Amino acid sequence: MKKDAMMQASEVTDIFVVYGNCGMCERRIEGALSNVNGVQSADWDVDTKVLTVKYDDAVISLDDIKKKVAEVGHDTEKFRAKDEVYSNLPGCCQYDRPKS
Repeated sequence: MKKDAMMQASEVTDIFVVYGNCGMCERRIEGALSNVNGVQSADWDVDTKVLTVKYDDAVISLDDIKKKVAEVGHDTEKFRAKDEVYSNLPGCCQYDRPKS
């Protein structure tokens, strides 16, 4: 088999804004990605609101990662959390939501 015919893992690092406020948000955002196949690491900075994620783009897409974050109540520039999920966040975690 030729080398170029073998599928190789391709680690990608992306950064994007995820809305949140506090350490509880950080644990929830990072936790949403902790056991996701293809995601190697996720680190959300509470001050900058930036999530740095390392992942294998042959296994999972960036959009799927953003959807996983939205599923736990945190908006990104592309995917908005469901209102009922956001409403169930603790009060300190309810950030000013961007316009949809």
